[in-house]
Amino acid sequence: MVFRNYDPERDRDAVHRIWLETNWLEKGKEERMDVFVGSTKALVAELNGEAETLVLSTPGLIHYLGQDLPAAGITGVTTSRIARKQGFASRLTARSIAVNAAEGAQVVGLGMFDQGFYNQLGFGTGSYDYWTKFDPAHLRVQVKARVPRRLTVEDYDMVHASRLARKRVHGAFSFFPADMTRAEMMWTKNGFGLGYCDGPNGELTHHFWCKADGEHGPYRVIWMSYQTTVQLLELMALFKNLGDQVHVISMVEPPGIQLQDLLSKPFRRHHIGEKSKYETGTEAWAWWQARICDLPGCLSHTRLEGESVRFNLKLSDPIEDFLPEDAPWRGVGGEYVVTLGHASSADLGIDPALPTLSASVGAFTRMWLGVLPASGLAMTDDLEGPPSLIEALDRTVRLPQPRPDWDF
Repeated sequence: MVFRNYDPERDRDAVHRIWLETNWLEKGKEERMDVFVGSTKALVAELNGEAETLVLSTPGLIHYLGQDLPAAGITGVTTSRIARKQGFASRLTARSIAVNAAEGAQVVGLGMFDQGFYNQLGFGTGSYDYWTKFDPAHLRVQVKARVPRRLTVEDYDMVHASRLARKRVHGAFSFFPADMTRAEMMWTKNGFGLGYCDGPNGELTHHFWCKADGEHGPYRVIWMSYQTTVQLLELMALFKNLGDQVHVISMVEPPGIQLQDLLSKPFRRHHIGEKSKYETGTEAWAWWQARICDLPGCLSHTRLEGESVRFNLKLSDPIEDFLPEDAPWRGVGGEYVVTLGHASSADLGIDPALPTLSASVGAFTRMWLGVLPASGLAMTDDLEGPPSLIEALDRTVRLPQPRPDWDF
């Protein structure tokens, strides 16, 4: 078993086979995969001279309380049929995280295939996203949409720039390579985009990218980008204009609003279409996870209101069990003296006069991001401390719900 960097000349056919076997790739669509893989840091696990596991990561940023922290996303983990249950995926993913952490990523995020597997690498589950299916004809939007610009894959550079310039909320991830957006656009079956170039130099300011399925839908919005509330409402007005033909559009609810506020008689429409192709309604799923890779660095950017809390932190990080001795980074487990407040910090050591919080890095990341309060994590995750400390953390660590707003 050999872990190494991906070599396009040597490994292209093998990684195509991996994705074909996992049904991530259709025969004849290999170019799309090549574009996507080429936009990432790719690692492979080699067995009998051929790549049998592929792990992809992408550099970027996470928006935390109005600041941008260096981050990375694990954007693909796949193993061939013959290499399952050998520990390749977990060990190779751990190496990918270590490489990104050593290069400065303070946070790493990913989209999970299911809950549990990535917890062994220190990840904690993120907050819910709300998937809403609605009849665009029932949108209550007073804005009248102008004639938009049609967007195609050839416009990927301006589309990617628009995504990077979008209005970002707490917890939003952004990824740098434009080819990542290009590949996603190429991958969208019957994909199309509409938007407006209102920037001072003709930049694309707001747009959506969408998948069309059939004459009457459902349509699925892959992403939306906008910089102002007015721009968001204009995009919603574009959806309303499609309502003459399209019966259902599905999308992730935009951060900061309840989409139901913009719908007329949502319950009536749900009951009418229930269990049909055009059913409307909302589902909530926590599909993403994240982990801290630089505790002092992350806390140096943490500015919280209320009274400061100071405590010992015994932080466990299971990723060290999956890394070789010579890894450039070996996790963040250890003992720290932590302050959370207007000025936050983490310093190695123990102060016997302070109360102690014991936590896994995944649970602590969830608290630090604002996914759940300490009291909730003490009930359902790996976080434990004196009741008075838990109560103090609940009072001080009050954050907006993190919303990645970019698929991994």
